[in-house]
Amino acid sequence: MAKAMTDTPEPVHPAPLHLGQTSPLPASPEAAVLDYVPNPRAGSLYMVRFAAPEFTSLCPVTGQPDFAHLVIDYAPGETIVESKSLKLFLGSFRNHCGFHEDVTVGIGQRLFSEMKPQWLRIGGYWYPRGGIPIDVFWQSGPVPQGLWAPDQGVAGYRGRG
Repeated sequence: MAKAMTDTPEPVHPAPLHLGQTSPLPASPEAAVLDYVPNPRAGSLYMVRFAAPEFTSLCPVTGQPDFAHLVIDYAPGETIVESKSLKLFLGSFRNHCGFHEDVTVGIGQRLFSEMKPQWLRIGGYWYPRGGIPIDVFWQSGPVPQGLWAPDQGVAGYRGRG
């Protein structure tokens, strides 16, 4: 079936840089390029969840590794993030020094700013260092009316208790 001609051109999305290519791990989060592709269900309200249970960054004080279980939920707008580029972006934090709060919120804000989803939230469930687990949460605003946003499913840290 032929597509009707319209006065409004379709949005132009550059070809993904990583999809189907050999891609090295970016040297830093700033150097990481996130790829976005057209949302195949644009106009629909649905949620996508990415879980990164082995996320790593470095403590800015000691230089020692910090570990977290990240959960990223978003309701796509016109684009979706390409998962391989997201994996490379998250992997670029392995040599990045940052406090848990800055890392978690920074990831959420960058994704929200670039991807322009209808809604986004991130939960950073950081494993204890110095005996204190730190959980960091950020979301772009209220959950859109009608969106099913289930609990992120990560149990609070209990240690030996």
